[in-house]
Amino acid sequence: MGGIVKQLAVLGSTGSIGQQTLQVVRALPDRFHIVGLAAGKNLELLTKQVNEFRPRFIYYQDRETRVRLTNGEYEFLSPEDIARHPQVDTVVIATPGKSGLSPTLAAVKAGKRVALANKESLVMAGEIITDEANLNGAQILPIDSEHSAIWQCLRGEMQPPVQIMLTASGGPFLHYSPAQLNKVTIDQALKHPSWQMGRKVTIDSATLMNKGLEVIEAHWLFNLPFEDIKVLIHPQSIIHSMVEFADGSTKAQLGYPDMRLPIQYALSYPERLANPQLPRLDWSRINSLTFESPDLDTFPCLRLAIEAGRKGETYPAVLGGADEVAVELFLSQRIKFTDIAHLVEQALEQHQVIAYPNLEGILAADAWARRKVTELATGDNPW
Repeated sequence: MGGIVKQLAVLGSTGSIGQQTLQVVRALPDRFHIVGLAAGKNLELLTKQVNEFRPRFIYYQDRETRVRLTNGEYEFLSPEDIARHPQVDTVVIATPGKSGLSPTLAAVKAGKRVALANKESLVMAGEIITDEANLNGAQILPIDSEHSAIWQCLRGEMQPPVQIMLTASGGPFLHYSPAQLNKVTIDQALKHPSWQMGRKVTIDSATLMNKGLEVIEAHWLFNLPFEDIKVLIHPQSIIHSMVEFADGSTKAQLGYPDMRLPIQYALSYPERLANPQLPRLDWSRINSLTFESPDLDTFPCLRLAIEAGRKGETYPAVLGGADEVAVELFLSQRIKFTDIAHLVEQALEQHQVIAYPNLEGILAADAWARRKVTELATGDNPW
């Protein structure tokens, strides 16, 4: 088949996006080579991945397991050192939450191609990361299906769009009443109707926080003002996003809801590679494509995220930190599903903003938000 073999590091290799990235690599072994793997807690799966892909560099967060994993055969490096290593040309940032920020920054400072699945990096520090990417000639290639769709629609266009429309499935509770949402269980919230994702992202999709974070990401990725970024509920998850141009023309990217497609596009760009393992749409079985506006009263997390993005400064960092802890509290059965939005809103309202924050200020705001949500959740009647 030919072509340059790209040297990949996958950070977060045992998570949902990480595993699907390795499925793409497995299907196209003559185009991609794994140089580094990094994981957090799933030692059993990481060991299998290391034995299969034989990376030169590995990271695992538990220090006690280093010797057994490395055994003189692999070099143990931090995620940041893997991300900036000269032998790596493309870094897949698939780590969840705040843990993706530091490796993303290391990768863009080193001028790498960054296939970015971690939302929090751009949400927390979008200005810092995009400035460093521009300064060092790094490329940020989005893995999110929505941002990948916009990116594909913008290719070849000479003028900026009038607006972009991020589509959302609406999650499992699209037409639930507030009373129904108040009784949502963990098992219900983890059953997404369209996508296979990790637990945190799946809960964020159920609250629509995920879509709010994507609005903030799109602002930084495509250099658009918030008023030109819209959200549309599209339950079929076939149109992954749309772009409208000055002449009234709208372009859309469509595909089966499978994360391997946007992952592969980010890895293979600017090429499109044939992969028989990726599903194709059967147009004879698609009867309708429907759209509706999101209900911001029923799903306040979307509203909170867009408001935090518009305010900027350290509000997005507080949003991300507060949400991460609130989701953990819900998954550990300490709060109700609807309490996620209440806790995030309280943290945003009580935050004392830091103007023109540097990275230290952003991390301080994130840490404050985590403490605040934990404190609120332990009170008798926190909201």
